[in-house]
Amino acid sequence: MKKIFLLLLILAPSVHFAQTIQNNIAVHDPVMIRQDSVYYLFCTGRGISVWSSIDRTNWEKERPVFDTLPWAVRTIKGFQNHIWAPDISFYNGRYYLYYSVSAFGKNTSCIGVASNKTLHPGSADYKWTDHGKLIQSVPGRDMWNAIDPNLVVDERQVPWLAFGSFWNGIKLVRLNADRISLAQPEQWYTIASRPRNFLLPDSVAGDAAIEAPFIFQKNNFYYLFVSFDYCCRGEKSTYKIMVGRSEKIEGPYADRDGVPMNVGGGSIVLEGDRNWNGVGHNAVVNFDGVDHLIFHGYDAADKGRSKLRVEKLSWQNGWPVLSK
Repeated sequence: MKKIFLLLLILAPSVHFAQTIQNNIAVHDPVMIRQDSVYYLFCTGRGISVWSSIDRTNWEKERPVFDTLPWAVRTIKGFQNHIWAPDISFYNGRYYLYYSVSAFGKNTSCIGVASNKTLHPGSADYKWTDHGKLIQSVPGRDMWNAIDPNLVVDERQVPWLAFGSFWNGIKLVRLNADRISLAQPEQWYTIASRPRNFLLPDSVAGDAAIEAPFIFQKNNFYYLFVSFDYCCRGEKSTYKIMVGRSEKIEGPYADRDGVPMNVGGGSIVLEGDRNWNGVGHNAVVNFDGVDHLIFHGYDAADKGRSKLRVEKLSWQNGWPVLSK
């Protein structure tokens, strides 16, 4: 009872933003983190959607991270505060939130970053500081797409950012220790890609459907999770979660059969079935010694609506599998 009372005190000032507690929530591109006894979920949405929970099952909608994002309005034509694919991490007393702004189907895109001392909306310290644009892709200049960021730290505690969608695949770039700027000289790697029809113009996303990188360190390997094929098509979605691994953060990554991920390799972790039309855009997080796969799936029983899914993750012969 004491814990519940303290939790209510933490969240009390934000109650007027919260809605009725819900489960089976509709989300896209979820990531999850825990502060104290509260789980926070960040997802694609206007201003970045935020949910809170004490059990990872029942969720309350919180106020979005941003009311507006002035630099994105100036940078992305037609931007209406719909922000994609956030990534959340904690470092040196602050939470860092990476996010994407883009024009759908184009690589007119940017990755930005914001930080906060706390995720509890009721705290006097709760205030998001936006550090602005970190990476930008430009049509006609770049054959990559600056969306779907994921912050990962190597064994030397050096921060890196993985990102990418379609075009020439998944990129990895080194950050400075402040986590809000690129290290100099810049170090860029292509760590995963799929074959692309060379006859297609550079201005289009193309047919090399790969995106949503998430790198998770386990034992002596870095595991690169990506999503193959197509999201966002409801009952016609074909998304699936793939994985490869490397002993070095910058690669090369290869799948179970030894096929390099930068030439189309990847082993299936999870794909659609009769209950879920497609699944993807995952994160991996450890709570209390148990690894969890956080992702969205297109619910076949609800006309392909995108829903939050959380599954326990086990490891067999050095590879991730869903726990049964």
